[in-house]
Amino acid sequence: MTAPLSDVELVQRLLLAAVLGGILGFEREMRHKSAGLRTNMLIATGSAVFTLMSYELAADGSGDPGRIAAQIVTGIGFLGAGAIMRTDAGIHGMTTAATIWVNAAVGVAVGGGEYHLAFIATGVTLGVLLVLHPLELFIDRRFGTGLTAEKGPDANPRNSS
Repeated sequence: MTAPLSDVELVQRLLLAAVLGGILGFEREMRHKSAGLRTNMLIATGSAVFTLMSYELAADGSGDPGRIAAQIVTGIGFLGAGAIMRTDAGIHGMTTAATIWVNAAVGVAVGGGEYHLAFIATGVTLGVLLVLHPLELFIDRRFGTGLTAEKGPDANPRNSS
């Protein structure tokens, strides 16, 4: 049985979850995506709260703290599914949905006190969002795949009539 966390530690964890979620949300906000700054901050903070409550409820040894974390994954799946839209131009929102999913995992890591993991995951995710987007655009321009979501299939000269 572990000692309960102090109020200072609880506040630190929740604020850190909000900040890390905000970092990922800021990138989405800059690209004018539906799940931006506030949404990602709330996802990470909520995941941290659920994780903290999971440990608290299982502190007496009668419960499994992993059960709530498993439900976070399921719940976030529904949020992510809501960010994905299929249109005539293709499927949009997959990266936003994946960011929501990773962001929840960052919140779980912070809530569980795994700060090092949370910082690394945030850094890797931010790197993927910032570095790979221009690379995808370059590949699309160079090889003309026509798969870049922002342009849609009609932007590919091989698809036009």
